[in-house]
Amino acid sequence: MAAGERALVTGASGFIGGAVVRKLLADGFDVRALVRKASPRDNIPASCEIAEGDVTDVASVRRAMAGTDVLFHLAANYRLWTPDPERVMGVNVRGTEIVMREAFRAGVKRIVHTSSVATLAPEGDAPCTEQNRLSPERAVGAYKRSKILSERLVEELVKNHGLPAVIVCPSAPLGSGDLKPTPTGRIVAEALRGGIPAYVDTGLNIAHVEDVAAGHVAALRYGEIGERYILGGENLTLQELLIEISRVSGRAPPLVKLPYWPLIPLAYANEIRARFVGSEPFLNRDSLRLSTVRMFVDDSKARRELNYQTRPAAVAIAAAVRWFGADAVERRGRRTVCGAS
Repeated sequence: MAAGERALVTGASGFIGGAVVRKLLADGFDVRALVRKASPRDNIPASCEIAEGDVTDVASVRRAMAGTDVLFHLAANYRLWTPDPERVMGVNVRGTEIVMREAFRAGVKRIVHTSSVATLAPEGDAPCTEQNRLSPERAVGAYKRSKILSERLVEELVKNHGLPAVIVCPSAPLGSGDLKPTPTGRIVAEALRGGIPAYVDTGLNIAHVEDVAAGHVAALRYGEIGERYILGGENLTLQELLIEISRVSGRAPPLVKLPYWPLIPLAYANEIRARFVGSEPFLNRDSLRLSTVRMFVDDSKARRELNYQTRPAAVAIAAAVRWFGADAVERRGRRTVCGAS
């Protein structure tokens, strides 16, 4: 794929989506972002064209797709707990179907569909590869089910209709620009405010968001149609992640490891409270069930076939600490000054 081509990015206001937009612009692409009217634009550079719309609205997707050469589909409802699972399924599954069918209709030459390592099934202590496929029936929560079903939908369109799509499965990104924030970003934010006094025995794979974005562009250029590529970084236990956050921030790390069973009533209580106040509980039953497995991955396929490269997890963690720490204070200050003027 050549610079100067038009790339449409759905989910461009999101954490990874914004990083993909910036990478494409740096590489010389003409970028259009499909963004909902109410979505923040902080992650989107001014040089990016904005197309307002929603992936669940056929008309707005069709307008945004006009003249598109390549597509990056990152739009998703990313939350590990929700009182309305159908809303997650609607965006992540039905939205993906609309986007893919409209891309095919518009003659888009190449597509990168963003899935997730949530579609992988760990087996024992070995890190997951692309061969570890999780079935929808075994998935915990609406988000994981929706990502599996949307991934299968794209694979079916590739196989039976010739959709020119490559699938990427990012792990847990960290860095600057995590506006919502993501579940992994919430770990950093909670740790910085002292909200994680203890930890459970779990693990995850940490990747710098800018490396993940570069992996998306590499998949566009070098990925094989119909193939899946894990875009990972470094496997860390939760304890190791919290210790590194503490090292960078100067805060004391949590020293107590908790078993899972005492946390179940607390998770349940958090969900009840969340339904009343309209928030998303940091600790909930689905996140607790997910934490019983170390979600370690092996991204050697992407490194081998896409020349995917990453920096150490410590660099990503430090960037996230700055974003949620001193940088956040500075951003709030700038908004106050601007508002006062």
